[in-house]
Amino acid sequence: MKDLKKYYTISAQPEDVYLALTTASTIHLWSGEPAVMKEEAESEFSLWDDSIEGRNLEFVKNEKIVQQWYFGEQAEESIVTLLLHPHKKGTSVELRQTNIPDDDYEDIIEGWDEVYFAALIEFYS
Repeated sequence: MKDLKKYYTISAQPEDVYLALTTASTIHLWSGEPAVMKEEAESEFSLWDDSIEGRNLEFVKNEKIVQQWYFGEQAEESIVTLLLHPHKKGTSVELRQTNIPDDDYEDIIEGWDEVYFAALIEFYS
């Protein structure tokens, strides 16, 4: 199992980025795919036509999102934490993901860089 920590800069204020990450209709706008998402702890979510599924664990409005991402039958939960920091160019998003299966690690990095955050950055550019 591996852990990941990365930063992304988005040209929007933290409250706008938070809304884009926690509202199904806004996720649909920037991802181009239907989304199931509620800003509610213990709710299930699904993104990119079910290619990302999990459970929302914690929300701190405009600052923090914590989710469990599902990878089938694994002993340790993969936890994704997104921390939103004000930045002179908008928002710095600190991404932390724990317990990524070794076989999925490179695909996960590529997904964050080239799909998830690429789409969000483009949406606000």
